[in-house]
Amino acid sequence: MTDATSAPGAATPPRAKTSLLAEDAGIRRRKAAEQRFRIYGMVAIGLGIFFLLLLLSSIVRNGFPAFTQTFIEVPVTLEESILDPNGNRDPAEISRVLTFAYESILVDGMRAAIADAGIETALSDDDLDALYSSGARSQLRQQVIANPDLIGQTITASVFASSRADGYSKGRVTRQTAEDDIRISVEQLDLIDDFKEAGIMTRKFNWNFIFGTDASDVRAEQSGMGASMLGSLALMLTVLGLCLPISVAAAIYLEEFAPKNRFTDFIEINISNLAAVPSIVYGILALAVFIQFLGMPQSAPIVGGLALTLMTLPTIIISTRASLKAVPPSIREAALGVGASKMQTVFHHVLPLAMPGILTGTIIGLAAALGETAPLLLIGMVGLIATDYPNSVGALFMDPNAAMPAQIYVWAARSDPAWFERAWGGIIILLMFLMTMNILAIILRRRFERRW
Repeated sequence: MTDATSAPGAATPPRAKTSLLAEDAGIRRRKAAEQRFRIYGMVAIGLGIFFLLLLLSSIVRNGFPAFTQTFIEVPVTLEESILDPNGNRDPAEISRVLTFAYESILVDGMRAAIADAGIETALSDDDLDALYSSGARSQLRQQVIANPDLIGQTITASVFASSRADGYSKGRVTRQTAEDDIRISVEQLDLIDDFKEAGIMTRKFNWNFIFGTDASDVRAEQSGMGASMLGSLALMLTVLGLCLPISVAAAIYLEEFAPKNRFTDFIEINISNLAAVPSIVYGILALAVFIQFLGMPQSAPIVGGLALTLMTLPTIIISTRASLKAVPPSIREAALGVGASKMQTVFHHVLPLAMPGILTGTIIGLAAALGETAPLLLIGMVGLIATDYPNSVGALFMDPNAAMPAQIYVWAARSDPAWFERAWGGIIILLMFLMTMNILAIILRRRFERRW
């Protein structure tokens, strides 16, 4: 017996009539799935933008106060009997006067300003001196040494306020926290309010934060990013000078000249693996080879630059090879067809066309190296206070210094909340550097890009 439905001549059930102009259930399901995917994509992009804006707003909110500083402006009398007893106005003799001698001059100036403003206070001289930065005396001393003719005159001194006084002006210190703080009292906060009304204490843009150097852990108000920016510049120059020619030459050889065999495959695999090695491993390598074996100076930008060069080489080699591979084979064939040698083909035709991608990859690699901290930790670039600028080109590379990421790390590790504020401000400067380098990469790519 056979199935009736499969018997010859058996009638087949009629199909439902459909039209190409009408949507069936399958098309409606596909369109609904596509619409859901678009919604998922828009939600993902929206969440990414939201968290990016949240991060940027947190950085700006916490870091922008570091770009302003509270100053105390009081009239001070630079008494000759204290600063220049011999009356010679010799900077060498004036520099022998200790910084401590300027304490009474500043306190007397504040007393005079209090009397002129009609402010009543029972604070002692020590309490008044605590409103000044511990570096205020040094500020005034350097001003007098630079211009000895000021001795004997009454000038208006504009010096840093202490970190607690500055924190009260910025809302970081409150009356509640002052009750448990041994470095400032509520009575001092009352006097600060009176100073603000009288114009004795003002808040200004702090250029010293951008161009100044680091300070000790008790003088957050005097710290700046200037020396660490020079340290990062030395790092980048070292990386650029070593990494660009080596990586481009290696990429050209591997992509254009090297035979395709197991040895070159082994090299390519290891280059890809080195690009994924954690950066702290390169720091250990720099510590073992450059400092301990070769005896190079610890904490020097040249050592940090060598470590970052090793870390950046695989990245630029990979990006350079991708740029060379993107050049159409017809360019090579046409050059070889008119009699150009292999080297002429590469350097006169392929390399110029690949240059935008090479420059973009190089700048992005440098930007990634600029933000690295782990290798610098291993070579000691966070274990010092860079209080002076390098005095020569050689010192820029060989003298101990810090870099911007390392400087931010040091500030964030200190206990005073003023340092935490400085760390956020340093992040803003670092982001500006990174943004500038990425914008430069885009401009160079657009400038040198060629169509074919």
